[in-house]
Amino acid sequence: MQLIKTATLCASLAALSMGGAQAQDYYVSASGGVSLLNNSDNEGAFVGAFTTGEGTTVPAGAVLPDGTDVGWETEFDTGYAFAGAIGKDFGWLRGEVEVAYQSNGVDAHSGVSAGGIALDGEDAGVLITGSPNIGVSVGDLVADGRGDVSTLFVMANVFYDIDTGGRLTPYIGGGAGVGFADVDYSPSGVAIIQDDASVFAYQAMAGVAYAVSPSLDLTVGYRYRATSDVEVDADLFSARFDIENKTSIIEAGLRFSF
Repeated sequence: MQLIKTATLCASLAALSMGGAQAQDYYVSASGGVSLLNNSDNEGAFVGAFTTGEGTTVPAGAVLPDGTDVGWETEFDTGYAFAGAIGKDFGWLRGEVEVAYQSNGVDAHSGVSAGGIALDGEDAGVLITGSPNIGVSVGDLVADGRGDVSTLFVMANVFYDIDTGGRLTPYIGGGAGVGFADVDYSPSGVAIIQDDASVFAYQAMAGVAYAVSPSLDLTVGYRYRATSDVEVDADLFSARFDIENKTSIIEAGLRFSF
């Protein structure tokens, strides 16, 4: 929360430092919508040698050396996103500082493999060093999606407004900044990954604004927002993963000029 306050304060100070501003040069905006997070191909590797528990065809005590690849795919539920921004209208371009948040629950995981060996059909004991068979397959264990991937963004955006001479104003834009991502993968209540990381973030936006009044616009738009891969550590075993974090957002909002 301190980072949000700092970003807002910086934007406010920057606005106050620009002399000669005309009425309604500045604006604040708020928006909300649905987040459609793409599937993540979670690619990772063991950190140090891993000794298997008792699988179905994989015997207990099999040693996978340091650096052995391990991974799976994750599907996500439709989530939500919201954002707030403060900016300045330069006539043909707008610039703003934005704070945004999105969250998507995990639907399911599938396709677990390690060292090129498919593990979905193995007893889940194989994932825990020293474990006997626990009576449920890896595939069934991870198919029960619990947890989420949530990200807080602080972004600097630039927009180009297309003047049509009427109440409707199409716009396009882009932005870059930082994302603070939190990954919780806990299928069947088993904490496989619970970690967070700060990553580079970027986005592209397009939409249309409708002038309800000279100072109030209703906006409807689409944005593609993504971060670099989120590097996190596993909790269930010693491994590090790259989690993909790319989403499409359909949103509506209000922009008030002053």
